[in-house]
This record gives sequence, C-alpha cells and structure tokens, in this order.
Amino acid sequence: MAGRITRKELKTDRFALEVEHTVDYVAEHQRQLVLYGSIAAAVVLLAVSVFLFMRHQHTVREQAMGQAIQIQEAPIGPPNPGAVVTFPTEEAKRAAATQAFNDLASKFSGTDEAAVAKYYLGAMAADQGKMTDAEKLFQEGAAAGDKNYASLARFSLAQVYFAEGRAADAEKILRDLMAHPTLFVSKEQATIALAKGIAPAKPAEARKMLEPLRTMPGTVSQVAINAVAELPAQ
Repeated sequence: MAGRITRKELKTDRFALEVEHTVDYVAEHQRQLVLYGSIAAAVVLLAVSVFLFMRHQHTVREQAMGQAIQIQEAPIGPPNPGAVVTFPTEEAKRAAATQAFNDLASKFSGTDEAAVAKYYLGAMAADQGKMTDAEKLFQEGAAAGDKNYASLARFSLAQVYFAEGRAADAEKILRDLMAHPTLFVSKEQATIALAKGIAPAKPAEARKMLEPLRTMPGTVSQVAINAVAELPAQ
C-alpha cells in the first residue's frame, strides 16, 4: 500500500502532514473511492497501529491489537516463509480481520485499542460499500478514544458523509477539525479534505482554501498542488 507511515515519521511533529501520502493510495484506488468515499481512513489507520507498537509498555491490549493488525496486513497467496500468516483469498483475510477487531473492541470496550479496532472495522466496511455500517463504526470510534483517536474516526466519518451526499454534515466535522487539529489530523489535512469534498459544488471556495497551502514546505504543498489541478473548471 502506498503512503505507509514510518516509525521515524511518528516521532516528529510532521507526522500528521506525512499522512497526506494518502494521495498515492487514492490515485491507485480512484474507482472505489468515487463509488464509496471513505478510504482516506485506510492509510491513516496505519499511523494508529504503529503508534501503539511504539509504546514502552506492552500490555495485553496492545498484543491483541498487534495480532489483529498482523492479520489485516497479511499477504494473500500460498504460505510464505517470510510471513507469519497468509490467507488464500482476500475474503478469508477480511473475515479473520473482522473477527479479530470485533473481539478486540468487545473485550476491551472503552479503551484506545477498542477505538482503533472500531476505526479499522469502519474502514473495512466502507471499502465494501457498506456505508451505513461504516458510519456507525466511525461514530463509535469517535466516542471511544481520546481526542487523537477520535479525530481520526471523525475525519473518516466526514468522508462517508461526502460519499452519501451529506456535504453539510461533512463540512461541519472538517471545519471543527481545522479549528482543533490533533496529532493524527492536522489543520492542513482537514483543510485539503474539505476542499476536495466541496470542490464539485463550490470550486471557487475550494481553490481559495487550497491556494495558501501550495507554498507550504513538505508533503502538504504537493498534495495541495495536485488538489488544485483536479478542481473542476469554473
């Protein structure tokens, strides 16, 4: 998957900006995104999982999360000596991952790990076009975790709302995230997501939001430049 977040990046204040590598994933999965919205979640999710692995105390909850993530990241195909686990089909892996994250969310309800599990489940549901399920899971994830985990779930919930034609609801969430950025969702990330979401109906406003970001250092500028290039003609 393009746009993976490295451990080194997680140790810097630029972490939330580097999440914008999601644009590569979007480019590769444009058809699914057009149909279902959502998968801005999928890459940002990895940030959460790696963050959990980096903690100094390896709790039972984190071990359970690690096992669930191992299933989610497992390759498809025949047994591979270099892989701890493999699955014969995508459907088999999805079923196993769904079970693992459901077990985690149920057993450790109210914890950050449960919030992350809900987030994974929401992204998986959105990938399958189950937007009602995705909405419910992202809402639960937003309610279960601290502000950083909640911001991820809310960010993805906004993508679901855009996909469902609920632009006003999505805009409300993203404007709040712009005003209250977190470790995992920066002001710039929320701004770009909002601009992309409103672009079909309000291209001039979207351009106005994106233009200041084009001169920012690092990944943000490139994502903003690409987003401006994709704006519909006025």
